[in-house]
Amino acid sequence: MGKGKKYEEQTEQLLLPILEKYQFELVDVEYVKEGSSWYLRAYIDKEGGVTVNDCEAVAREMNEILDREDYIQESYIFEVSSPGLLRPLKKEKDFQRNIGKEIEIRTYRPVRHEKEFIGILQAYDADSVTITDEDKEEMTFQKSDIALIRQYVRF
Repeated sequence: MGKGKKYEEQTEQLLLPILEKYQFELVDVEYVKEGSSWYLRAYIDKEGGVTVNDCEAVAREMNEILDREDYIQESYIFEVSSPGLLRPLKKEKDFQRNIGKEIEIRTYRPVRHEKEFIGILQAYDADSVTITDEDKEEMTFQKSDIALIRQYVRF
């Protein structure tokens, strides 16, 4: 396991008690380099969405813990954010929440000469995702073939 994944897992464990206190859901944690800076980001959510004040409250408490624990060697910027409408489905809760809803799937390689699919999420398991497209045709994708999966939003 790379150090980035270790940092993400450690951060997740430290964040969970804070999020439980506020009744927020942890959507994701990422440790990424953008330009010359490292970012540690936590994406949180709650029913009805999170506010800037929610993000600020979590960040304030977590910053104290990050300073105390000091487990990340590089200099980094810590951010707490809403995952936004177009967030990818990653965790079990994301898939459960979207059963029966329209989702977008992008594949790494073409399937039937296409790489983008929109349909109603019918089922999922550890390895696959099944949708019903607009022609009522059922399609099953292996998760390993999916580059992106998220709720579909019509603009």
